[in-house]
Amino acid sequence: MVDKMEKVLAFQRAALRVHNQRQQMIASNIANADTPHYKAKDLDFRAALGAVREKRGVSAPELKRTHPAHLAGTQEAALPLDAFTGYRTELQSSVDGNTVDMDQERAAFAETTLYYEASLNFTNRLLRGMRTAITGQ
Repeated sequence: MVDKMEKVLAFQRAALRVHNQRQQMIASNIANADTPHYKAKDLDFRAALGAVREKRGVSAPELKRTHPAHLAGTQEAALPLDAFTGYRTELQSSVDGNTVDMDQERAAFAETTLYYEASLNFTNRLLRGMRTAITGQ
């Protein structure tokens, strides 16, 4: 039972990490909207999450225990998200060579925020269900 929960939570943890990385890229694009020759970047979320799914079978290094009574934990090996980072396709040319399209950035930011909140809600409901199963309330 605990193994199943750990797998689900590990996946959600990885999804939140990917969403967070994408939010940072979008925020960087917005911050550099007026920078000449800045190229907008984005993260291919589906490819990154697919890699997380494939990587789940790989064993991660064991955490160091400082006391024998500590529970054994697993540490998820970091997924290099740079492999899924690319430049956005330019939709509208700019005189200064900047490829940031604010409408596209706002839409991507809203979409990523929605997915991030959905992952958090899923995790919260899962944990609430576990608590209910344990306490009966």
